[in-house]
Amino acid sequence: MLVSEVMLQQTQVARVIPAWFNFLELFPTPQVCAAAPLADILRAWQGMGFARRARNLQLAAQVIVNDFDGVVPSTPAALRNLPGVGAYTSHAVASFAFREPVAVLDTNVGRVVARAIANETLTAKRAQELATELLGTTDSAQWNQLMLDLGAQFCRATPLCDVCPVASACAWRRAGGPDPAIRSGGVSTPQSRFAGSLRQQRGLVLRILGSTPMSRAVLERQVGIDSVRLPEVLDGLVSDGLVERRKSSYCLPGD
Repeated sequence: MLVSEVMLQQTQVARVIPAWFNFLELFPTPQVCAAAPLADILRAWQGMGFARRARNLQLAAQVIVNDFDGVVPSTPAALRNLPGVGAYTSHAVASFAFREPVAVLDTNVGRVVARAIANETLTAKRAQELATELLGTTDSAQWNQLMLDLGAQFCRATPLCDVCPVASACAWRRAGGPDPAIRSGGVSTPQSRFAGSLRQQRGLVLRILGSTPMSRAVLERQVGIDSVRLPEVLDGLVSDGLVERRKSSYCLPGD
C-alpha cells in the first residue's frame, strides 16, 4: 500500500499499475528494498518521473527495517516519520491498509469539501477538519474511496454539476458565485508543461545513466541537452542523491 500511494503522488494510475507490479516483484519486502542498490531502485522507477520519490521510498524502507522491525507502521503519526510521506499519504495508508478512522485529503477531496460543504476557499487545516467531520462513524476506507471517486469523476477542476449525485445538496451550486475550490487547501495547481522542462531533462539523464556511466560530454550528445543547461541538470541530480560523480564520469548510485 505504501508503494502504490507514493507512486500515485504525482503519476496517473495507468502508468502506476505496471510499474507497481514490477517494483513489488523486484522488491517484495521493506528488507529487500532497503538493502538494494539505489541504482536498481531508480531503474525500476524509470518512466514514473519525480525520481526523488524512489530514493525516499528506499529511505522509508530503511527506517521501517531499523525503527519498526520491518513492519510498516499503521498510524498517520508513525507513518509521517518516513521520508517522503506527508499528510495525504500517511492518512491514505492508515485508512486503506489498516482501517484507521482517518480522512484523506487530496486535490479531489479538497474540491468536494470546498464546493459542496463549505462554499468557501479553505486553509489546508480547515479542509482536513471538514473531511474528518464528514467521516463520522462510517468505515473510513469505504468513505474515503467514495470521496476520492466523487472528486475525480464529478467534482473535477471543470465540474460536471449536471450529473453529480450530490448536486442538490451542494452549497456552491445552491448559492452560485466564484468557484471556491480554486486555491483552496488541498487542491493542487496544474503541473507546468513537461516538454522541454527540467523534469523531462532529469528523466532523460537518469534513463541514459541507467544503462552505463558516462562523461558529461557523452551525455550531452546522448540526451541532446545543451552545454549550458546540462550542468544544472547534473548538479541537481547529484545534490538530490540520484546521481554520483566519479572522476570524469557520472553514474547511478551503487553502479
